[in-house]
Amino acid sequence: MLTNLDAPHPPALLRKALGPRWEHMVDGADLEMRQRDHGTRYHPPRRTPPWPELLAMIEKTFAEQGVLQAPCLPLCWGRETELTISAVQALDFLLREGRPVPYHRGFPAQPVVCFTGQRNADDTLRNRFLTSFVNVSRVEPIQDTAEYATILDELLTVLSRLGMHARHISVHGLVTVWRRSEAQGITLRFRHADLPLGDTVLHWNATNPARMAVDLGSALKRLAWARSRLPWRDLIFGPWARTAPRNILDALRTATLLLGDGTTPTARGAGSITRRVLATVPADHSPFGFSAVIRAHHEFWSAVTALPVAWPETTHVLEAELGVQR
Repeated sequence: MLTNLDAPHPPALLRKALGPRWEHMVDGADLEMRQRDHGTRYHPPRRTPPWPELLAMIEKTFAEQGVLQAPCLPLCWGRETELTISAVQALDFLLREGRPVPYHRGFPAQPVVCFTGQRNADDTLRNRFLTSFVNVSRVEPIQDTAEYATILDELLTVLSRLGMHARHISVHGLVTVWRRSEAQGITLRFRHADLPLGDTVLHWNATNPARMAVDLGSALKRLAWARSRLPWRDLIFGPWARTAPRNILDALRTATLLLGDGTTPTARGAGSITRRVLATVPADHSPFGFSAVIRAHHEFWSAVTALPVAWPETTHVLEAELGVQR
């Protein structure tokens, strides 16, 4: 059984996979790993690539390691949650439902909508948190725990290709086991210098530990922020960064994804989430309409996944819901 993960132990697996240049500090259940020359200063690249180019770099690096791009989960998941909140939900078939294969495997660039982002005292979202984002993940069934460490090592290749060298990466977390309904696992988090990037999770089915999988997750915007060190608000919202409060800007980009996917405002179901998001946007906030910002957000989301509703119709539905007078 893998319940206690005593043999093999995660620190030993990671030490073997990452090599002698990495320091491993274990204090009880706490694990911290970093390169021996970790004290060097990080200098951001001079150029910040467009979002499609950054995503293509990630896709190509994964592909070079034999990791193929996986299709996205439907935005309207309609299972445990109305909407997809993480690419790890693709593993539910394997880990929770006892099916022999997951929904998909490999590298998905997954648009998600999630309302758990941390907030400031004034109720604005903190830096690095958004209601909607692109979950950059690797979801992979594995045969043994050694593959878990190898997948983490392969992540370092992806980060290096983006300009984030391993000497600025650290991995930390508890090697104790958590349990959520039918699944168990351990979670380790990784960061770049002082910024959290994401986590890598070893999962297995509680009653059938041979059914194992790895979920390696970050977010496209968070990777870009750690790489560029640009102000978060400017990086995310571009030319509209100073035109409205952050929560309104966040609501408009989230509503664009939902409406572009065809999730129109309704009283119940997934459409009620669209209505909830738009309720935070004052109808009179933009006297010239919302088409320009909706078009820009629509182009961003369309670079990740095909949106069935074009941006003019998306704008029309949004403004109709807000009661914008034209």
